[in-house]
Amino acid sequence: MDLNNSYKSSVFSFIFSNPDILRELYCALENVTLPKDTPVVINTLNEVMFMDRINDISFEIAGKLVVLIEHQSTVNPNMALRLLIYAARIYEKITDAKKIYSEIKMKIPRPEFFVLYNGEAPFPDVKTEKLSDMFETTEGLNLPEKTVPALELVVKTFNINEGKNEAIIRKCKTLAHYSALIAKEREFGKEGYNRREAVKKAVYYCRNHDIMREFLEENASEVMNMLMTEWNWDDAKQVWQEEAHEKGHAEGREEGLQQGHEQGMQQGREEEREKVLALFEQGLSLEEVKQRLR
Repeated sequence: MDLNNSYKSSVFSFIFSNPDILRELYCALENVTLPKDTPVVINTLNEVMFMDRINDISFEIAGKLVVLIEHQSTVNPNMALRLLIYAARIYEKITDAKKIYSEIKMKIPRPEFFVLYNGEAPFPDVKTEKLSDMFETTEGLNLPEKTVPALELVVKTFNINEGKNEAIIRKCKTLAHYSALIAKEREFGKEGYNRREAVKKAVYYCRNHDIMREFLEENASEVMNMLMTEWNWDDAKQVWQEEAHEKGHAEGREEGLQQGHEQGMQQGREEEREKVLALFEQGLSLEEVKQRLR
């Protein structure tokens, strides 16, 4: 696959890029009901491939709401800031730039922000985070702390692993099936199958057990390729992070650690990405890749 020059969808984005499914997903997350004919318009930013993606899924509901949903397999405490950046780009995309200079006040869709987490690290069923939690204090500047921040963004993170948030899962069949697919992939991996076989067996299992059967019958090869790419990318990021840490540690200073981390990640992106991913594409394990790179 060409991983550098064109947009590549993630499995999550691929499965949920359907207006009816997104309407159902939103209703499940917010525990509300919308008429089935409520219009949903997808406006996801897709200028880049998913591994350097701008955002996973965003859409408007009846022109009154703009919803941004991110999928995460690792715990990320910076999602509020990331979503702020994504939201600015979305509003830039869906509004008329000329009207912001008008003397007439514009009306814009109300934003809603969600993260769906299905990683293996422990995580609560639901966690709410605010952008203001990331703000520096003004301590030392002799300024009063403001009780209401000038800028705020609130994001809810839902754990969508099997057995979590069952009330939400019951209301969105597609989300339940997606969680089952990822769970089976992990299960086969823990049974000793290599990543390619684990992905293949998970897709075949779901298709044969009426889990996204119709979707997988039409898109099995695409889903398997996407899962392989995502899995490889997660492993590759771990390799680069460990290498960067080692470079910084060798310098023996805090400054060296930070510099080594930044240089290592940059090198991974610009020079070693294809090399590392190619090794994973061959079916090598994480430890085998690390040995090849030493």
